[in-house]
Amino acid sequence: MNETGQNHKDDKKNLKRGWTTGACATAATKSALYALINGKFLDPVTIKLPGGQTPSFALSKNKLNKIYAKAAIIKDAGDDPDVTHGATIVVKITYAKKSEGIIFHAGKGVGTITKAGLKLDIGEAAINPAPRQMMIAEIEQICKRFNIAADFNIYISVPSGKKIAKKTWNERLGILGGISILGTSGIVIPYSCSAWINSIQSGIDVARANDIEHIIGATGNMSENAAKAYFNLPNLAYIDMGDFVGGLLKYARKNPVKRITIAGGFAKISKLAQGATDLHSKRSIVDFNMLANEIKLLGGDEIIIKKALNANTANEVLELSQKTNISLANSIANNAKFQAIKTLKNNNIKLDILIINKRGEIVAFTGDL
Repeated sequence: MNETGQNHKDDKKNLKRGWTTGACATAATKSALYALINGKFLDPVTIKLPGGQTPSFALSKNKLNKIYAKAAIIKDAGDDPDVTHGATIVVKITYAKKSEGIIFHAGKGVGTITKAGLKLDIGEAAINPAPRQMMIAEIEQICKRFNIAADFNIYISVPSGKKIAKKTWNERLGILGGISILGTSGIVIPYSCSAWINSIQSGIDVARANDIEHIIGATGNMSENAAKAYFNLPNLAYIDMGDFVGGLLKYARKNPVKRITIAGGFAKISKLAQGATDLHSKRSIVDFNMLANEIKLLGGDEIIIKKALNANTANEVLELSQKTNISLANSIANNAKFQAIKTLKNNNIKLDILIINKRGEIVAFTGDL
């Protein structure tokens, strides 16, 4: 159950939906502003989301004096493995000077923009445009009701935000001091992975804004570390794309850099070679028939082909091929490059593939330094 006492279930997976940090901040803003003007907190407080939904939120704490009003809401991310689940979103509101308008401030645990390329200017609080618009809409509605000007300082803080931010991309993207206040729809859809895709896109934007011409899309830490040992590139060039190679390539199609290297383990790159653009184990599997057929095309005998067909893992097949001097990794890398270029659909971008084994050693690379 969520704050409204209603079940928000995903029809397909029967998972409970949750609320973004932006939705929580909007609800806390509305309640605090109402108290600052009228002396009473709205609890529960109902807001309107961009999609027309009207969820209600219970306050976890509040405080009112002559100078400010403060309201807090504990974020419920539903059944999504969101790092901000359970975090307390606190909003403090004070009056601003006449005609200053609505000014957003980063409180404790909310980051500040320090690099170009994001949706906000350097020096701004890391409160994304969509949540800002949600808060502004609620503020303006209350101000219209009480016939007052919308001149307020909005301070958003997340007490645990600095610690949570260590589990995010914020520092790499130049967002320092805490987390970002996010959310386009206000709703967290379980396992939608929209936050990861957003991070990939932000990573590309920041790289482009800082004149980085070669980016590395890595499936994980081991492949990223291997690429770092191979290339002489700044940290901003490395994008932790996870399983979302399609998300990276499709965004780069319209937001290009000169060169992209996709770096990953043999199993995941084998899936890309098959044409999969989501490399998660739940959404794509290694085709051992394909691997066995590649071995056959490379001159492998019936014994190794049979062993490949009966192997338990892709890495087992890789090791079999290496022991018999069959260049399977190179073949898979070239096939993966072909599939990636098909997805990229931009001939002005140079693309190459780097494959590592389970020890983090590079076993195939289609490009050059």
